[in-house]
Amino acid sequence: NRRDMSLIQNLNETYIIAEIGQNHNGDINIAKKLIDQLDIYPYDEVTGNRLNKVNAIKLTKRDLSEELSKEGMKRTYNSPNSFGKTYGEHRESLELNYEEHAELGRYIKSKGFDFVETLCSVSTLKLLNMVEVDKIKVASRDLTNIPLLEVLAKTNKPIILSTGMAEMFHLHKALKILKNSEVSILHCLSQYPAEYERLNMNTITFLQETHPDKIIGYSDHSLGIHIPIMAVTMGAKIIEKHVTLDKNMKGTDQKGSAEPQEVKQMVHDIRTVEMSFGKFNMFQDESTLLAAEKLERSLAYKQDLLKNTILKEEHFHMISPGSGLKWEDKKSFIGKNLKHRAESNTLVKKCDI
Repeated sequence: NRRDMSLIQNLNETYIIAEIGQNHNGDINIAKKLIDQLDIYPYDEVTGNRLNKVNAIKLTKRDLSEELSKEGMKRTYNSPNSFGKTYGEHRESLELNYEEHAELGRYIKSKGFDFVETLCSVSTLKLLNMVEVDKIKVASRDLTNIPLLEVLAKTNKPIILSTGMAEMFHLHKALKILKNSEVSILHCLSQYPAEYERLNMNTITFLQETHPDKIIGYSDHSLGIHIPIMAVTMGAKIIEKHVTLDKNMKGTDQKGSAEPQEVKQMVHDIRTVEMSFGKFNMFQDESTLLAAEKLERSLAYKQDLLKNTILKEEHFHMISPGSGLKWEDKKSFIGKNLKHRAESNTLVKKCDI
């Protein structure tokens, strides 16, 4: 049974974060169902080996008293995706409380995932006293939230910064505040869904070169799963992708998110891509030896030849299998007498002369 096979992991494995965000629609049971459906190991179809699943699942905690202005909270919200008459009511409907976040964090870790939490304000840090959070994510909009960054710098937790709406000086200011923290940087475009021509994926390479001491990754808001896979080929070490149970569910982020089967395919493709990089060299892999013996070509007689024929280059050509002499070996035969009759398309042997 393939499921009994050991887990195959690349030493340089990409850290894949599945972001639930608000796609639970304020329902802890929907969140748990999504976590359950992410608990899937993909497989290598060639070897049958089990590949690692998503590494982490991320939630987002807001404190609505530190979220919006009074005007923003009271703003009429008539969108088909609205969960309330005002934007404030909408946000309240989507928000899980601290106890639910803690319960989900424990549930996530019980499934073998890391628990990553986006903390959106200073007061939300009280969650850290309720549940073990492995990494803290700073949303793109909070890269300039200096009071939040200052308290996060004191947590001794690994910090992941998203740069979806940032200039370089914003990033540098944040990094200065977090100078004593373990920080990873995610290239990102805060457009939902993101247009391909605006993604500017070369920023990944730029960040790798300008911040060689940091782990560089990519947070994706584009449709499909091919752009995160592309990011891995560019050397991204963290991939974050929004996930949902069903894209047709009500909610502003559902349609731009990946469903569990898409996530499974994305993880499969990332895991097989990262296994494929190999060494900075060119060599014959041992797996090709049988193919080379069967399919490569060997030195052979091009026509029927009589005994004592003086061999010339025109008497030879190359045919399969590849187990015989090679073209460069013909120089040992040219000008020599053939010891016996030779038939066309038979391989040349050293004992023929």
